[in-house]
Amino acid sequence: MPDVARADADWLALREPADAAARSKDLVETLRPHLPRDGMIIHDLGCGTSSMARWLAPQLPGLQHWVGYERDEELLSRAAVAPPPTSLDGHPVTTERRLRDITHLRADDLDSASLVTASALLDMMTGEEIERMVASIAAAECPALITLSVVGHVELTPAHPLDGRLTEAFNAHQRRATGHGQLLGPDAVGAAASEFQRTDHTVRLASSPWQLDARDTELLTSWIEGWVDAACEQEHSLRAETSEYRTRHIRQIEAGQLTAAVHHRDLLALP
Repeated sequence: MPDVARADADWLALREPADAAARSKDLVETLRPHLPRDGMIIHDLGCGTSSMARWLAPQLPGLQHWVGYERDEELLSRAAVAPPPTSLDGHPVTTERRLRDITHLRADDLDSASLVTASALLDMMTGEEIERMVASIAAAECPALITLSVVGHVELTPAHPLDGRLTEAFNAHQRRATGHGQLLGPDAVGAAASEFQRTDHTVRLASSPWQLDARDTELLTSWIEGWVDAACEQEHSLRAETSEYRTRHIRQIEAGQLTAAVHHRDLLALP
């Protein structure tokens, strides 16, 4: 059976600073007036190690209780080690974690939600899963902030003739069939925006690119290795052509000469 997309805890830890730098603070400013002032319950879907909570909780005022949903027990254990800090105005932030596949949320799971969040999640979902998720959020009548969805666009400097083919192959890999259906990959954020609009939400989108350079040597190396591996897995003919490509880029990274803009989009849905 084809694989189910999963995230690795060490990879999530490595990317957390880049994620925090990339997410749109403008959308958070837009969101704040739509949240209760007397305490809120925030449901974080596919919470991983809770990096979203660590980033967002200090930007929101008042008492906060975060409910993290994750199907990977190892990731939940990592989340417990580094809980979010206090709120914007110094109130405590409490947490609970639920071992759950968010693609099978029940209608009443989000009944108490003041806000639903997710990060780097949509592109690992199918169209049907996104429809069910949006329906659950719409039933809760609360805002949703979903960040860091890939959009299939990468800019490497200096450029290489293989960049375009690798991008196309990687995007096809992101749209691959898995045991639970066809992933939407870079099409996911557009599909989610349309689905939210269909359920009478106001949708705002913001660009949230990673901007990686000589300060991000470890992340840039890991990202480019994984990017090339996924492209080659999708298009086997690339394997013979990427040996020199990898070597050149690794040397450029070590010399502080390679930069990468890995484009994402953030989505805010207001009921």
